[in-house]
Amino acid sequence: MTSTEVFSIANMIAMPMWVLMLFFSKWKVTRFLIDFKVIPLTLAFMYAIYIFQAVGVSGMMDFGSLKSVMTLFKEENAVLAGWIHYLAFDLLIGMWILDQNKELKINQLLMALCLFLTFTLGPIGFLLFMIIKTIKQKQS
Repeated sequence: MTSTEVFSIANMIAMPMWVLMLFFSKWKVTRFLIDFKVIPLTLAFMYAIYIFQAVGVSGMMDFGSLKSVMTLFKEENAVLAGWIHYLAFDLLIGMWILDQNKELKINQLLMALCLFLTFTLGPIGFLLFMIIKTIKQKQS
């Protein structure tokens, strides 16, 4: 299987989970997938395969400088592993946000915005959620 095909598969695995989280967050299937972290675990397995392949080709990875990291991202398997890393961790943060909201009961539109931003801009969605969470807790 080519890296391009794996990239497409990883995206096709992650995208439906985001749709479920955004629009059907309380559905029992969605809750099962969230509770057991099915999609992030699948992505983690894919990540492990490609990160080990990247290490096999290029040797141990050096994250000690920006230049070193840029060099890593010239290796196709390392870039693919990096992308899968983003997909898995953004999903985990989105799932955590939904779990946190069980008690907080933040407005669904605000939650949808947090999830959408987590999906598209990762840390910005997380940051927005933490700001809203802090405000909500101070109001209680």
